[in-house]
Amino acid sequence: MARFRRRRVTALSINRLIPNALTLLALCSGLTAIRFALQDRWEVAVVAVLVAMLFDALDGRIARLMGATSELGAQLDSLSDVIAFGVTPAILIYLWTLSDAGGIGWAACLVYAACCALRLARFNTALGEENPTPLASRYFVGVPAPAAAGLAMLPLIMSFVFGDSLVRSDFLNAITLLAVALLMVSRVPTFSAKKLRLRAPARLFVLIGLVLFIALLISETWVTVTLITVIYLLSIPFSVLQHRRDLRAGVAETPDDPVLPEDEI
Repeated sequence: MARFRRRRVTALSINRLIPNALTLLALCSGLTAIRFALQDRWEVAVVAVLVAMLFDALDGRIARLMGATSELGAQLDSLSDVIAFGVTPAILIYLWTLSDAGGIGWAACLVYAACCALRLARFNTALGEENPTPLASRYFVGVPAPAAAGLAMLPLIMSFVFGDSLVRSDFLNAITLLAVALLMVSRVPTFSAKKLRLRAPARLFVLIGLVLFIALLISETWVTVTLITVIYLLSIPFSVLQHRRDLRAGVAETPDDPVLPEDEI
């Protein structure tokens, strides 16, 4: 009886509930973005997706810090990502502009959401592989779902800065969704900061940069978000080149570099 009680207490440990709760908050935030979009509150809708990205970035890290990683958390994280970063951006862009394009606009949204689901399914199946892809902990294979959501919504975000006339185009947004969808399921290596290690001198500059980033985010929110998204997009060719250099140089994984559940962030 005592053994049964110990197991039950461990199974209900708060450490295991917190990461999953954050994942569910990301899911709820993503769905809430759709509600705001239906009310034509586009800026609030995008903020809800950005909040979902924040929760998604925290859940896996907190799970590892608390020693609470689990198969349930990994599956829940992927299901949440499909909704928050696959379905939600597609619906936002459809309601914002692609509804005017009829079936073609809806098809672009379907392709984007389907590619997001395929990417996350591929990621889940890769977790159990004994021989992961080279440098798996330093690079993502393709664009991760949260980053893809930001890229898919880039025209919408840019409209907050430049106005609708330049970027509220059915053709532009359909091409953007299709291009991002292909990047998600591609084999293109993209930078990952999961295992980034900073030496002591660099930490001070990173902290100063973080303070500057937060200040800009508060004072010039959409300009800052636009710049960050564009910088990420421009970094993709450099990540491909750096990946090739690392492979030629024979850069090895460190022992604590395995890809863990909930690392698709």
